[in-house]
Amino acid sequence: MSSTIAILGPFGDGIDFIFQQRESVSGGSMIGGPKQILDLTATHLLVSVVAIFAAILLFLPLGLYLGHHGKGEFLASSVSNVGRAVPTLALLAFFVSFLGIGFLNVATVLFLLAIPPILTNTFVGVRQVDRDTVDAANGMGMTDLQVIRNVELPLALPTIFAGLRLSTVAVLATATIGPLANVLTLGRPIIEPQTFGVGGQVGAAILVATVTLLGDLIVRLIQNAATPKGLKLQREAERSRKSLTLSPIRRESTT
Repeated sequence: MSSTIAILGPFGDGIDFIFQQRESVSGGSMIGGPKQILDLTATHLLVSVVAIFAAILLFLPLGLYLGHHGKGEFLASSVSNVGRAVPTLALLAFFVSFLGIGFLNVATVLFLLAIPPILTNTFVGVRQVDRDTVDAANGMGMTDLQVIRNVELPLALPTIFAGLRLSTVAVLATATIGPLANVLTLGRPIIEPQTFGVGGQVGAAILVATVTLLGDLIVRLIQNAATPKGLKLQREAERSRKSLTLSPIRRESTT
């Protein structure tokens, strides 16, 4: 480890672990370095993406349907409450009995973790759409599917994507439990300090934080691309009106 990195202490050791291979704490094997880091990161991302996409494919349409028809409020709130109450490690241990240890077990647990924000936010987002707008669409002869696709979904996008961001961050951060079920994610150096040491733990924590922040950024970019141009202009106009409304108040407070 170079003198510059050594000055940073454990943080510098963690960075060195990411880029330089070293002997394990217990000896007898080499750890760290780009190859192992890439392998752990790839598995971490794979199990996370599978869980997130499965939750989106199954529960985003369900949230749209329930929100459109005004049904399932109890279901949406119950799923949200259960998702907060049940510990992830307990789910992992529970599914060992049915699925054994491995990729499917971890993906299932992360899938269940991703559901509450997606279902709840989709339901709430659709219900928050102005009913007069929906009634006008119905009056124009639109079918339920057309109302959902052309009216409710675009207007509910900010709330829906807030749920997607919550799910993405939660899943990417929680995928560190993978090694407990023999899925070697970035959680391995964190869970096995006797092999990877403090440098491995810190290095893995840096990578998990980086991957999680990048995941959140990607969802934000997708939201920006998916939002219709008209809605963007409308929100910019609303922000401008708010700033113009607040500016006289600020001037009065300073005088």
